[in-house]
This record gives sequence, structure tokens and C-alpha cells, in this order.
Amino acid sequence: MKVYGIPNCNTVKKARTWLEEHGKAYEFHDYKKQGVPDSTLKAAMKQLGWEALVNRAGPTWRKLPDEVKASVTDAASALVVMKAHSSVIKRPLLERDGQFEAGFSEARYTSLFDK
Repeated sequence: MKVYGIPNCNTVKKARTWLEEHGKAYEFHDYKKQGVPDSTLKAAMKQLGWEALVNRAGPTWRKLPDEVKASVTDAASALVVMKAHSSVIKRPLLERDGQFEAGFSEARYTSLFDK
């Protein structure tokens, strides 16, 4: 299992704490240090849809120029913006057994791991 994100993001911190408290081993992939793997983003977009991965509520999105925001209209354009501005990717991105989950909620993680 792998968790993708940024270590100082509060939501990523909550997810990592939840995983650790529930004894779930994971590998952490830091977007800032290790970059954003195209293959991971493409696989997550195929499963979840590109709209689920673009965090339009966060400060990074709000600070983007209007023309950049307006250019995000499909998976290809979303990929370009997510690669250029990794902080716009909804966090954390959890990859487990070939399945992806974007974001964190205690209820959702409990449901995922009770299967």
C-alpha cells in the first residue's frame, strides 16, 4: 500500500496517523521530493475520474491564474496542471491492491479496511 501526498498537509497527516494507529503498513511517496508519477495519476484518473483528483477547494487552485484554471477541461489538461502544481492534487491519494482512494475521512478508511 502506498500513500501519495505532501508531508505537511493536515489531511495527509490525519490519514497517516489513522493508518499507523490501526497497524496498517504503508509506503509514503512525497510529491515534493519524489515528483508525481504519470503512471499513478493516469491509473487513478482512469478509476476515479480526473475531476476527483483536482482539488478545486484548496489554496493552490485558488492562486492559479484564471487562464490555467479555465484550461482544465479534461483528463489530459488536468494531468498537465497536476504535474506542474502537485499541491492541486487531492490528498492523500491512497493506492491499495490496485485501487485508488482520494482524500481522507475516518469513516471511509474504516470502511475500506474492514473489507
